[in-house]
Parts: sequence; C-alpha cells; structure tokens
Amino acid sequence: MKRQTEEKKNQITEGIIWKQLLLFFFPILFGTFFQQLYNAADAMIVGRFVGKEALSAVAGSTGMLTQMVVGFFVGLSSGAAVLVSQYYGAEREEMVGYAVHTFMAFSILAGLVMTGLGLVLTPWMLEAMGTPAEVMDMSVLYLRVYFSGIVGNLVYNSGAAILRAVGDSKRPLYFLISSCLINIVLDVLLVVICDLGVLGAALATILCQAMSAAMVIAALMRTRDMHHLEWRQVRMDSRMLQRMVRIGFPSGLQSVMYGISNVIIQAAINSLGTNSVAAWAAYSKIDSIFWMVVSAFGIAVTTFVGQNFGAGRMERVRGGIRSCMTMTLVSSAVLSVVVFNWGIYGFELFTSDQEVVAIGVAMMRYLSPMYVTYVSIEILSGALRGVGDCWMPMLLCCGGVCVLRVLWVLLAVPLKRDMYTIMFSYPLTWVVTTILFVVYYCFFSQLRKRQ
Repeated sequence: MKRQTEEKKNQITEGIIWKQLLLFFFPILFGTFFQQLYNAADAMIVGRFVGKEALSAVAGSTGMLTQMVVGFFVGLSSGAAVLVSQYYGAEREEMVGYAVHTFMAFSILAGLVMTGLGLVLTPWMLEAMGTPAEVMDMSVLYLRVYFSGIVGNLVYNSGAAILRAVGDSKRPLYFLISSCLINIVLDVLLVVICDLGVLGAALATILCQAMSAAMVIAALMRTRDMHHLEWRQVRMDSRMLQRMVRIGFPSGLQSVMYGISNVIIQAAINSLGTNSVAAWAAYSKIDSIFWMVVSAFGIAVTTFVGQNFGAGRMERVRGGIRSCMTMTLVSSAVLSVVVFNWGIYGFELFTSDQEVVAIGVAMMRYLSPMYVTYVSIEILSGALRGVGDCWMPMLLCCGGVCVLRVLWVLLAVPLKRDMYTIMFSYPLTWVVTTILFVVYYCFFSQLRKRQ
C-alpha cells in the first residue's frame, strides 16, 4: 500500500524555521476557526432572534459542561492518534487495524454512556452551577438534546484524529467546513423560520454532528490504506485500549481540570444574574479568537519540536521555540489591541440588549490586555509535549491554573462578589503558572538538559 506520507517529503527539519512553523499554524488555525464558528452560530442566532435568556441557555452553563466533556475525550484521542501514527510509520498494518477499530468501538461506547449520564444528570449539573432560574428550563432542554446526539461528536473526533495521524489533514477540515455551513442553515431554518428556539439550535447541532460523523466514517471505510475501517472488526482490544489511555490520559485530565475550573467560574458568574451570564457567554465567543491563535501555535510548536528533537536537530529546537514564542507574543499583543478597541462590535452579533453589551464590554476591556501573560504557558507546554514530557506540563497547568483558580473563587470571591474579583482569577493564575513553567523549563526539563 502506498502511503500518503511517502508522496510528499516532510520538510519540517529543513528550511527557514518561522516559515515551517507557519505552514503548520495556518491549517490548524483555519480548522479551529470553523470549529468555533460552528459553536458560535447557535449563540448568535438564538441571541439575536430569541433573546438573552436563550443566549444564556445555549452558551452559558451548557457551553462549559459540553466543552469539559468533549475536551476530555479529545485529550484521550491524542493517545490513539500517537499510536496510529507510530504503527502507520512502521508499516505495521495489523497494529494500525487494532488501533483504529479499538478506538472507534471505544468512541461509540463512550458516547452511549455519556448520553445516558447526560440525560439523567443534566438538571443536577445545572443546579450545582447555580444556573439562573429564568434560564434553567431552556438549559435543561438544550443540554439533554445535545447529550442525546453526542455519539456523533465523539465518532467524528475519533475518525478525524485517525485521518490526521496518517497524514490526511485536509478531509477532516473539509468535513468540518461542510457541517459548519449546514449548521448555520439549519439554525436559521429551525430557530428563525420554524420558531423552535433553543430546541431548534440543539437539533441543528446534533444533526450536523451526525453528518460529520457519517462523512468521516465513509472516508475511513473507502480508503484502501492500512487504516481502512470494517464494521465487523469494530471491537475493543484491551491491551490497545490501555496503551491509548496511558498516552492520552494526561491531556484528557488537563482538559477536565480546565473544564472544572471554568465551571466554577461560570457558577460564580451565574450568581451575578442573567445579564452577566449572557454578557459572559457572548464575550467567551469573542475571546475565542485569542484561544484559536495561541492553541494553533502551541500545536505547531509541539510538532516542530517533536520531529526536530527526534532528528537530533537541537539548534532547530531552540530556534523553533524562540520563533514560536515571538510570533505568539506579537499576535497576542495585536489581538489585545483589536479586541480592546473594536470588540464592542462583536457583541452586537449576539445581542441587542444594551445592558448586556455594557457588561460584556467591561469584561472584555479588563481581560484582553492580559492575553500576553498566558503565551509562555501554551508554547512551553507544547514544546515539552513535543519531546514526550506530558505529565509535568499537565501537573503545572492543573496546579497553577486550575487549583489556584478554584481556590481564588472559593476563598476570595465570597469576600467581594463582583465581576472584577471573579475575572482576576485569570491573570492571577496565568502569571503564576508562567513563572512555574519558566523555572521548570530553564532548570529541570529534559528538553533544556539536552540543549
């Protein structure tokens, strides 16, 4: 079988460093943009055509919970992607087959379990977060419908991870773009024309997730390469599953810890009322521009460092980290200026309620100048993962970001329960965790010692 990786020579260990980093950065950023547009479409349409309560229901507490659940699975999928990539590179067709079919079976089973738990626990989870009473019914409805179709989301993510692992990064992007555009059309049809409100937004989401899952499954079944999917072979191999979990668990756990800390932040925001919840939901969509950029650079530096470290090109490893850090800092500074000065126009995409807009702008102008304090965390953790150091970045992030943020909300916020006290948890934890990463990288990391 002729592999895609043999058709095009990988130049990441050669050429101009910053150009090679950008060749990885832009496709990742483009894909992440459509993922965010996919998530923001529901919020935009229900916020404009249904109201601020619907916006709070779709993008408030429910958004935090769905991000945490899906984020954990995506973290776990990195373990499967690593194994598929390794076996594919070694031309071990039988092991690629075990990995593909085990991960697909695990995705389906995990989705069914999440569906059952989500349907039962949704009211309890929303109540635990202090979701305002006026949006509780809509939030329960949206989240239950979302969980009823979560299998499609997990199957798409698992299939996309497999395709990327064998070098096919284009088709997952095409599938995502297609489902995103269909989601927008269905949102307009079900929310605006059919007047289904929050239910329409939820149905549009799960229908598009099912479509994207079908597309990725069709791609895997049609390929004649060693990652070919056959349904009669979809079953879990215990040893393969253990290997996947062992590699992917640190990333999954880190995502969950981030999610838990954000859920606690959301609960504190919920205590300020519906206007604050709606403003925070809208700001989180505008704020996602920064996270798209910085996470794309983080993934790019992981790939760059990993391949050059494996090739023994330590001078390129050092140069890659410096270049990526510089580009990310410059990008973050530019985004801070843009969001601070013109972000107000973004709020008008989500709501026309001027009180909500005023609260959101205050949030935006408080946090956007702080973006640069997070950059080192993303780039250094990405570089460390590139050399196989996965556990220490996870521990530093969980301790410096997640645990400290939770302690701040539980201990400091009750003393002065306002928006600024809650939001201060972000720059506080970013600065502390940056210091921890710099100390570890400079004095204790395997990467620095090898340099």
